[in-house]
Amino acid sequence: MRVTYRKYDGSLHWNHTAVRLGEDEYGVWVGIGGDVPMFRGAEEWGPPKTPFVILMPRDAWWTASFNAEPHRTEIYCDVSTVPRWPSPAEVTMVDLDLDVRRRRWGAVELLDEDEFAEHRVKFHYPPDVVAAAEASFAWLAAAVRDRVEPFGAASYGWLAQVS
Repeated sequence: MRVTYRKYDGSLHWNHTAVRLGEDEYGVWVGIGGDVPMFRGAEEWGPPKTPFVILMPRDAWWTASFNAEPHRTEIYCDVSTVPRWPSPAEVTMVDLDLDVRRRRWGAVELLDEDEFAEHRVKFHYPPDVVAAAEASFAWLAAAVRDRVEPFGAASYGWLAQVS
């Protein structure tokens, strides 16, 4: 299947193939092997080197990637529009710039607030999109820091399927 992130203007952002692993109460999980070619727009970014899984929640404004060891980043969350499935072979969403990262040693970092502020003006984000993105960003920061599921152990079984 294909995972396709776009920017608000419709331009292609991160995109790559994945394997649909299954669903649970948190959403749909897809797996990406360490040798899968990754693209940023049309440019090949290279393989991720370590396997990871992405959680696509059903009704939330974010996605979350969970990386296998020894990757320094344990979890990387992208604030985005709600993932949509135009077909069983593709999931797509709009990346809204804001990111939350938890390092393997536990540090939680809030990223790209400057990019969000810039793109908010450049792409004319509507007020409801801004509100949803900011609310998701705040919720993710707390949930990832406090290891609230699915940011605790929920990914372990899924990650084992691709590691």
